[in-house]
Amino acid sequence: MNASQIELSLSPALYGYRSLKAGHTTVAVDVLRATTAVCAAFAAGASEVVPLEHLDELTAYAGRGYVLAAERGGKKVEGAEYGNSPTEYRRTNLEGKKIAYSTTNGTVCINRGSDADRTLVGCFSNLSALAERLTRDPQDLVILCSGWLNEFSMEDTLFAGALCQRLLASGKYRSSHDPVHAAIGLWEHCGGDPYRYCIAHASHVQRLMGFGAEEDIAFAFEQDTCRKVPELHNGTLTCR
Repeated sequence: MNASQIELSLSPALYGYRSLKAGHTTVAVDVLRATTAVCAAFAAGASEVVPLEHLDELTAYAGRGYVLAAERGGKKVEGAEYGNSPTEYRRTNLEGKKIAYSTTNGTVCINRGSDADRTLVGCFSNLSALAERLTRDPQDLVILCSGWLNEFSMEDTLFAGALCQRLLASGKYRSSHDPVHAAIGLWEHCGGDPYRYCIAHASHVQRLMGFGAEEDIAFAFEQDTCRKVPELHNGTLTCR
């Protein structure tokens, strides 16, 4: 059986230029903080998360049993119960809750990848569970980093490098895509300590530290705090 291919889009703006157009899985990544918060919400018991690109879409979910969650520019939107703080979700009992969720970058990224056969959500929190899922059921793969306003981000690329390294080592995947090998090189360069590396070098980390989000930042780089792999079906994220 031929190994499945991996491509890496370093921002949503590049996703349309990928070679893998059909018959593939897309993994949407926004380490700081949207996909980390999605995993934290499911770990806290949420039953579904609806990722929305635009704030005005939230109104359709008000009064229908959905918790409204929204963030813009790193800050919770007025009128929303939650923003995109994964540590806040982690501390909250969300058993059976449905969340309508809109963020600056991450929910845009998730929806951008919705044309794939499977659209999954990834971050350091579910790195091992995601790698196991992908190696158990291999398919050509596009990893889509949300970045910041369509620009490259250090933290998402480091995660992509960690994931690609595991997938290539499994023998079930192959890649000749330059961004894949650049991401693996960055991951190896950071010595397996993305938190320390990003504290020193990542612009989005500095941006969030200005909001007092140090706890979220540290948590976002912890590996395997969640054993769930959220998957998008008909516009809604759920977990098996």
